[in-house]
Amino acid sequence: MPWSRIISGIIAIALALVATLLGGWYFTIVIAVSIFLGQLEYFNLVQARGIVPAAKTTLFVSQALLIICTMDGSLADAVLPLGGTFICFYLLFQPKMATIADISASIMGLFYVAYLSSYWVRLRGIGSAAVSNIPLQGYWPNSWTEILDPKNLFALPPGFTLTILAFLCIWAADIGAYVVGKFFGKTRLSDISPKKTVEGAAFGIAASVAVAIAGAYYLQLPKFLFTGAALGLLIGIASLLGDLTESMLKRDAGVKDSGQLIPGHGGILDRTDSYIFTAPLVYYFVTLLLPLIK
Repeated sequence: MPWSRIISGIIAIALALVATLLGGWYFTIVIAVSIFLGQLEYFNLVQARGIVPAAKTTLFVSQALLIICTMDGSLADAVLPLGGTFICFYLLFQPKMATIADISASIMGLFYVAYLSSYWVRLRGIGSAAVSNIPLQGYWPNSWTEILDPKNLFALPPGFTLTILAFLCIWAADIGAYVVGKFFGKTRLSDISPKKTVEGAAFGIAASVAVAIAGAYYLQLPKFLFTGAALGLLIGIASLLGDLTESMLKRDAGVKDSGQLIPGHGGILDRTDSYIFTAPLVYYFVTLLLPLIK
C-alpha cells in the first residue's frame, strides 16, 4: 500500500474524529464541504455521459438542506420534495429543453449525495444540545479523561458515541473486506466491481457485526447481542451496497476513480461511498427501533 494512501487516510480519519467530537456547526461544515466536493464529482460523471443536470441549483439546495438539518432536523425531510420541485422548475426554463436524463440526474444528485448523507448531521445531533459547551452548538471535553474513562461515557453526547460506533463498523467492514478479499478472495462478487469477492464481502459484514456487538455492550444498549448484531449487519450491507453503487456510476461513466482529490484514494466519492446509505439506516435504527426494544 503506497505511503500517500496511508498518510491521506490517517489525516482523513483524524479530521473525521475531531469534527465528530466537536459536533454542531463544526461537524456540519465538514459534511457540507464533503457533500459539495462529492456532488462536483458526481456531476462530472453525469456530464461524461452527455447529460446536462442543474448542477448549481442542486448544489445550492443541498447546502440549504444541511443548514436546516443543523437548525431543526424535523424540517429536513421537507427540503427533498421542495428542492426537487425547485430543480425541475429551474430546468423547465432553460434555453435548451431539458431531457428526462437531465431531470433524473439532478434529483439523484440531491438525493444520493446530499439527502442521504445529511443523516450524519441528524445522527450526530441526537442529544447534543444538552451538553453543548462551546460556540456554534459545539462540544469539547473539559479533560481527555472525559473521553477515555469509561465511567464518563454517558456524559458524552449520545450522537457522538453513536456516530463513532457507526464509523468504526464501516471501517471494520472496509478493512476486513479489503484484507480478506486481497489475500483469500476467489469468488467474484459482481461484475460491477471485479476486485470485490464474496469472501471479502462476507468477512467485512462479519467484522462490522463484531464491532457493533462490542459497541452495543460498551454503550449498554438494550439486548446488546441482538441490537449489535442487527446494527452491524445493517451497516455492513449498506456499506457494501454504497461501494457497489458508486462503482456502477464510475463504470457507466468510463472512469476508474470519481476524482483525484485525495492522494492514493481517488476522489471524495471513492472514500465516502460506504457512508452514504449507512447514515439513514443508523439514524432510524437508533430513533425508531431502539425505543421499541427498550
